[in-house]
Parts: sequence; structure tokens; C-alpha cells
Amino acid sequence: MSARKSTTSSRPASSSKSRVAAKQVSRSKAEKQNGKVHTIGSYLIQRLQDYGVTDLFGIPGDFVLQFYGMLEESPIRVVGTTREDNAGYAADGYARVHGLGAVCVTYCVGGLSLCNSIAGAYAEKSPVIVISGAPGMSERAKDPLLHHRVKDFHTQRDVFDKITVATALLDNPMTAFQEIDRCLEACVRFKRPVYLELPRDCVHKQAVIPHVPDDSQPVSDEHALRESLAEAKELIEASKKPVIIAGVEVHRFGLREEVLGFAEKFKIPMCATILGKSVVSESHPLYLGVYEGAMGRSEVQKYVEESDCVILLGTFMTDINLGIYTAHLDPGKCIYATSEKLRISYHHFHDVIFSDFVTALEKQKMKVVKRKIPDNVRPQQLEFKVKPAQPVSTKHLFESINQILTDETVVVTDVGDCLFGSVDLMINTHTKFLSPAYYTSMGFAIPASLGAQVANQRLRPIVLVGDGAFQMTCLELSTALKLGFNPIVIVLNNKGYTTERFLQEGPFNDIPDWKYHNITDLIGGGWGFEVSTEGDLEKALKAALANKDSLSVINVHLKPTDVSPALTRLADKMSKQL
Repeated sequence: MSARKSTTSSRPASSSKSRVAAKQVSRSKAEKQNGKVHTIGSYLIQRLQDYGVTDLFGIPGDFVLQFYGMLEESPIRVVGTTREDNAGYAADGYARVHGLGAVCVTYCVGGLSLCNSIAGAYAEKSPVIVISGAPGMSERAKDPLLHHRVKDFHTQRDVFDKITVATALLDNPMTAFQEIDRCLEACVRFKRPVYLELPRDCVHKQAVIPHVPDDSQPVSDEHALRESLAEAKELIEASKKPVIIAGVEVHRFGLREEVLGFAEKFKIPMCATILGKSVVSESHPLYLGVYEGAMGRSEVQKYVEESDCVILLGTFMTDINLGIYTAHLDPGKCIYATSEKLRISYHHFHDVIFSDFVTALEKQKMKVVKRKIPDNVRPQQLEFKVKPAQPVSTKHLFESINQILTDETVVVTDVGDCLFGSVDLMINTHTKFLSPAYYTSMGFAIPASLGAQVANQRLRPIVLVGDGAFQMTCLELSTALKLGFNPIVIVLNNKGYTTERFLQEGPFNDIPDWKYHNITDLIGGGWGFEVSTEGDLEKALKAALANKDSLSVINVHLKPTDVSPALTRLADKMSKQL
């Protein structure tokens, strides 16, 4: 069967930059350290450092204390969190900024608490290394009912096998070193979490024979790559209205420069998905805005859907990215390239590395029609006014947030209208927008902002969170306070689950109305602000920006039925379709 006629999707693959990072390994260190043969625990710590991990999140427990002791003596900083699921969100946020994250917890009560945050990292392709302590192999001999155990000793690993790309039990010094290498390489290559289980009586077991990591990397099938490029070139050159949709994998695989080079070389307009927002600068002259069906601006939707050649690079076409399926793209007019699939029109190619395809696409010699971008399609700079006595609306809140964004801020948004409303924010620098825009797990933003600032303390998180999500994970602000971080947390306090109200109203959408701004008294630091008017909001934002030495929490009172322009657009479009 020829490559172009295959109906199987391509295998996932790593980027050229990831391959370079993976090769930054000192083989002498990997084999020995200070003249001492590695133990399983010391080798794992060394390999984390080889891959560039400088910080790790988690909570200790008796089954992982020995390994925690080794971590404390290593150069890796251990950041303790208030809950294990928050440690997972923090490691996810760290990975999105840094490139690779890690979390370490104890057996079952710790590991199983991680499941939701790690499932989100898997769904959204965020590479997180999960390390869990476990009962010793000698302890398991007579099948005792040890604490933290659920069903049997492999229950936790069976669970993680469903939400990671690779798992390993590090119970044998003959195989543990190869297993560590296999899992870490899979994490980097597939950009998804992996799981390592370390029994407590194996932490200090030494290598039986010297071990050197294998840094070999997968390569594209040259014939499939050549055919795919030829067909892509043919489709692009035949088009009169080409457009690029850049997705989250452009960031995950470090291909922003290549995609920008391709767009600029051939003057092809480009947009992003909500999950991939900020993958390119939103002030770039070729940038149109976020494409997500009816949730995005109608001008962008029309421009994209009128295209006769849509080039989707690193884009997952989820229901959220498609504006709850209000988007309409003709597969016959699409080039769809991700790490898992390469489809050009209705032809599927396999064994083509995503980064190889994108890099080669930029180098093609093509004659491409230059498509005009009407002024009303590109993001509009609207006049911003403050009416001090006017109650704050969701629309005005996002307009105000837009005024405070800089190259040093990173927007971290949670689920709900804070996610939908953030579509219209202007993010002018690369990878300064983090969201759970596919898995959409409430509670992501606050712990993820902690991870983002651990990864790059020069960034100042602007955290957008609904009142419901705030109640889930807000205590992680105490960790930010402990570390001296300064996030600005904006709580959209609309007295419940407003997005759910649009689907079905009921008392189950109501939640207790906390004094969110008073959490600073509970955790012992930071500034809190209560906001009801536009004037209050302006003062609170100015004060929070000036408070560079600590965190700020702004409790913004909104009407329960007041929603963002993006959610209004979606509701209007769907009401006409239903």
C-alpha cells in the first residue's frame, strides 16, 4: 500500500528541538556520578536533570520518603503543594512554560489524587513525569493488607496506564534504568505524561551492569515525506484563499519559528485555536484572531471558512475549538498535520514526523496567491472608557484586563466564561496564555499559575477564575505566598455556574457566596479587593499591579446572567440553528 493511500494515522513523533534537548546528556554522568555506580533513585534524578527539569512538585508520604530525601540533596527544587491534584496542575503549568514537568507523590492516596490533573495533561498534550512511591517488593511477598492499598499492588499502575503514554515499575535493577529512559523519552517524544512507580526498597538498589542511555530518535520515511510535501504544495498552489490555523502542538514541539517563517515567506494569513492561543503573537500583521466557530468573531469565522485551502498545523479540532460544532471546514480543502496524523484532503500519510513536515513545508518553492486581509477581520483596538459608578459587566472586565497585559504577564484561565471571554484578549508575546481549553477541568488556573511562575519567575500571572473553580483549588495561593510570588487573581463572582445556567437552569448551579477577597487573611498575606463598579475595578487593578512583592485577589461581583461577548455570540448562533 502506498503512503498516500494509507487510511491509518501517523505515529506520534518528536520535534527537532526536542531531539536536540534529549541529546543534552552526559553519558559519563548517566553511567557514574562522583565515581559511584548509580542507584535507581540517583539515576532517575540524574535523568530528570539531563532533560532540563529543575523543579518538581508534590507531597511526601512514607512510601516515597527515601526518594524525597535524595531529591532534597539534589539540585532539583522540590515545591510542596497543598493537595496532590494541585501538584499535578502545577506540574502541567510548569511543563507548558518550561517544556517538561514532574510531580512526585506517595502510593495510591497520593497517586490516585493526581488522576484528574494528569488526565488533563494527557488530553492537552502536556509532558509531565509522574513519580510515585510504592510498597517495597519484599513487603508484597505474602500479599499483606498494607495501608494505602486499594485492590492489589498493581491497581494504581493499571489506572495510570489509561491516562499516560508509558508506565514502568522500577522493581528490578536489571531493567529499571532502561525503563526510566524509555518512559522519559516517550514523555518528550509524544508530549504526554508518563508514570514511574518506585518501590521503597528499590530506591537504593545499584545498577548490576553499567548503563548508557540510548539517544536514537525516530526518522520520517523519506518517500512518505516527499509525497506528502508534493501533495501539500499542489493543494496550496491551486488555492486562491489559503489560510493557516496554528494549534497547541506548534508550541509543544517548539515549531513557532518554522510556522511563522512559512506564513511570512508566502504571506499566508493565520489564526489560532483557543487551546493554541498565543502560539503566535496576536499583533503580527498576518494574524486574524482565534478561530472557534461562533464563539470567535464572525469576521474571522467567515474568512477561514471561505478559504479553499485550510492549513491546520498542530491543531486538534475539538468541540471547544470548533465552537461547540458551529464551525464548518471542508476536509477536502484541508491540510491537517499533527504529531498523530497527517492528512491532505482525503489522503492519509504515515511515518512522517510532524516537525519534519512543518520544517520542510517552510523550505518549499511555491507560487502562492497573496490573500488580502480586510481591516475588519484583524483584531480591533476598541476605545476603552471607564464609567466609575457603572456596575462592572463581564464585557468591561475583559476590556479592563486587556489594558494591563504586557510582555511580562501570562494569562492563566480556568473553565467557564473566564475561558470564553479570554478569546478576545490580545496576547502579543509567544506562549503567554495557558488554559484547559479541551479537557476543561475546573480548578486548573490557580495551581497552574504557580507552576508557570516556578518555571519562569519573571512572568507575572494574571489568573482568571470563576467563583466555582476558585472554591476548588484556591488554597494553593498559600504556596504562591510562601514562595514570594505575585499573581493577580481575578475572581468572576457571578454566584454560581453561569455557563451551566445557559444549558439548564436549576438550584444546582448556585454556590455559596464567599468573601473571596478575604482569603488573604486566611493564608496570612497578600492584598484583597472587592469590586462592584468600573471605578472600583480600575483602582483595584492599579493597586494590584503596584503590589509587585505579593499576590492580589480581586473579587469582582457580576450578575448571574451577565456573560462575555464570546458566549453571547455562541448563544446567538446556536439559537438560530436549533
